[in-house]
Amino acid sequence: MSKKILSESDNERVKQAVSKAESKTSGEIVTAIIKESSDYAFFELVASLVGGFLYYLVCLFLYNDISSWLKSLFWTYSDVYTTTFIGLSTIVVVGLFYLIANINGVDRLIVPAKIISKKVNRRALLFFGESGLFDTKDRTGVLIFISLREKRVELLADSGINAHVPQEAWNGIVENLLSKLKENNIVDGMVEAVESCGEMLIEHFPIQPDDENELSDDVHILED
Repeated sequence: MSKKILSESDNERVKQAVSKAESKTSGEIVTAIIKESSDYAFFELVASLVGGFLYYLVCLFLYNDISSWLKSLFWTYSDVYTTTFIGLSTIVVVGLFYLIANINGVDRLIVPAKIISKKVNRRALLFFGESGLFDTKDRTGVLIFISLREKRVELLADSGINAHVPQEAWNGIVENLLSKLKENNIVDGMVEAVESCGEMLIEHFPIQPDDENELSDDVHILED
C-alpha cells in the first residue's frame, strides 16, 4: 500500500477478482476505500478542552506554589503574573491536547466506538447511493467498503440480495477482511472478500444470458 492507497498493480488485482466473480453471477460487486470516514474534529476539540480544563483546575489548586515559583523568577512580582501564566499556559495545553488528539490511533481512544461505527456506516451508505449500486437491474449490488483510519469494514447488499441472504451471512467475509486490514495486507484481503462474495452470489444469482456489467470493476478511492 502506497501513498496512493493502492498501486496500479494492486488495483488491477482487485479489478480482475471482481471481473472474474461477476462472470459467474448477475450480481454487481463494488469495492471502495477511504482514508477516513469522518475527521472527528468535534470529539478532538472536546477532548482538548476537557484536558485544558483539568489542567486549569490543577493550576488553581497549586496557585500558591505557582506564585512562589514566579516570585523567584522576577525582581518585581504581581498577582497578575500568576493569573496571566495560568491563562496562557492553559491555552497552550489545550493546543497540545488537540495536536495529540489528531494523531492516528489516539483519536480511536477518544471517540466512542459506537460513534466510529455509525460514521463509517453512514459514509458507506452515502457511497452506496453515489455509486449507483441501489439502481442495478435486479437490485443485486454488493459494496465492500473499507475505512482505513478507523480500520473498519462495511459490507452492504441491496434489497434483491437481502431477500435471499441475511446480513449475518456476510460476517465471516467482513471478519477475514478486517484481520487482513490489521495486518496491512489489504489487497489480499480485498481479493479474498470479492471471491467469497462471488461464491455466495452464484448460489442465488447465477449469470443470466442477457447480463451486463453495470458498474465499474475498479477500486473506488474516495477522497472524503
